[in-house]
Amino acid sequence: MSTHANYRFWLKLASRAAVVTALLLIALKTWAWLASGSVSLLAGLTDSLMDGLASLLNLLAVQIALKPADREHRFGHGKAEALAGLAQAAFITGSSVLVALQAADRLLHPKPLAATDLAIGVILVSLVMTLALVTLQRVAYARTQSTAIAADALHYRSDILLNAGILFALWASSFGWRLLDPIAGLLIAAYILFSAWGIVRHALRVLMDEELADEIRQHILSLARSTPGVHGAHDLRTRSAGADWFIQLHLELDGQISLEQAHRHCDAVEQAIKAAYPQAQVLLHADPPSALRR
Repeated sequence: MSTHANYRFWLKLASRAAVVTALLLIALKTWAWLASGSVSLLAGLTDSLMDGLASLLNLLAVQIALKPADREHRFGHGKAEALAGLAQAAFITGSSVLVALQAADRLLHPKPLAATDLAIGVILVSLVMTLALVTLQRVAYARTQSTAIAADALHYRSDILLNAGILFALWASSFGWRLLDPIAGLLIAAYILFSAWGIVRHALRVLMDEELADEIRQHILSLARSTPGVHGAHDLRTRSAGADWFIQLHLELDGQISLEQAHRHCDAVEQAIKAAYPQAQVLLHADPPSALRR
C-alpha cells in the first residue's frame, strides 16, 4: 500500500470509528442520565454530545483534507484538519462551561440520585468503548501524524479520565455522599477546558507553518550534503499540512558544471529525501560558490 493510500485508509477508519462511538455513547448516557439524574453523568453526556459534533466535523474536514491539490489549492487541502481541530476546541470549551454551570447549580441545590446501578453499568461500558477507540486512534496517528486524529484522540483520552471520575462519583453517591457528584462535574469541566487548549496549540502549529522537528531537519541537511556532487546545503525551510511535508532547500554546486549536470544533482538529492520521507514535496535551488560570496 502506498504512503498516501495508507494515510487515507487510517484517517478514514479512525474518523468514522469516532463518529460511531460518539453516537453510541450519547444514546447510552442519555438513557442513564434520564434514569439517575446524576450531574456528573450529565457532564459525561454533554461531553459525548460535543465529541459527536466534533467527530462529525472532523469527518467532514478529513474528506476535504484528502482531496488532491487543484488549481486553486496548489499545496493541497491538508490544513482543513487543523481548522477542524480549532472547531473541536470551541465545541469542547462550550461543553466545559455547560457542565460547570450545571455542577454549580447542583452544589447549591443537592438532589438524591436514582438508578445508580444502571448509571454505573453504562459508564463501565463507556470506558471499554472509549479505550478501544483510543487504541485505534493511537495506531492511526502513528501511521498518519494527522492533526485531526491528534485532536480527536486528545479529547477521547480525556474521556477515559472523565468516565473514571463519573464512576467514582456515582459509587460515592450511592453511599450518600451527594456533593461528590457535582464536585466531580466541576473537576471534569476544568479538565475538558485544559484539553481544549492542548488541541488549539496542536492546530496552531500547523496553521502557522511551524518547522518540522530539529532532528528531521538535520537529517534532511545530512542527506543533501552527502549526495555526490553537492558541496553544501543551506536555507532549509519546512512545514507540514495533512499528509504532506513541504521542503525547500538551497544546494551548493560547482559553478562550472552544465545546467543538465546541476539538474541531475538536484534530482539525486530529491530522491534521497523522498526515500527517507515519502510524504515530502521537495523544491530545490542550486547556488554556485560565487553566489555565496555576495
